[in-house]
Amino acid sequence: MPAKLRPDAVLVQAVIAGALSFAHLHDLAAAAGQDGWKAWAYPVSVDLLLVAAWHRLRRLRDAGEPTRSAWTWFGIALAASLGANVATAGLLDLDDVPAWLRILVAGWPALAFLGGTLLAHSPAEPATAGPVDDVEPPPATGPLAEVPAPEAVATPALPAPAPPPVAVPDALLDYARKVADEHRTRTGNAIDPDTLRARLGVPAPMADAIAAQLA
Repeated sequence: MPAKLRPDAVLVQAVIAGALSFAHLHDLAAAAGQDGWKAWAYPVSVDLLLVAAWHRLRRLRDAGEPTRSAWTWFGIALAASLGANVATAGLLDLDDVPAWLRILVAGWPALAFLGGTLLAHSPAEPATAGPVDDVEPPPATGPLAEVPAPEAVATPALPAPAPPPVAVPDALLDYARKVADEHRTRTGNAIDPDTLRARLGVPAPMADAIAAQLA
């Protein structure tokens, strides 16, 4: 079933009060020479500044920060709204608005822009503490200070891993065997790894592996 709409007395009262205040601000702006859409923009500007100041006031108060600036702009917006309501109550001739009031109305956009900018600017964040690892612990006192620190146990050095065996291709082994036989026939001695490496043009590990297989 659809929810039934229940009128809220507080909400209804807020809507009525807002509409009346909006109309009074519009009438005063129009009487001060702000015609057309400009007269309708004035009540929007005043009400938005009032709401923004109240919102920033609550945020600063919850964060435990100074609220003087928010209170200042809230008071300015409230004075503008309350002044317009009182001025249109028959105390001011809207057909002959004084010059000082025309100046105030004409200068309101710049003042509202300044207030909105300052309210929108977030306060500086507090400096964060450094990492816990950078803070040195306080020196120990009492009985714990007399306990010597445990001695570091030396870790025995592990032997270096043996290099992997070098794979010798069969064709190269056969050629090396012919070279070794020719060297033995010519010199009467077995060929050494250095001579074998020079004759074959292979790296030292490969020559050692071939010499081990020829032995």
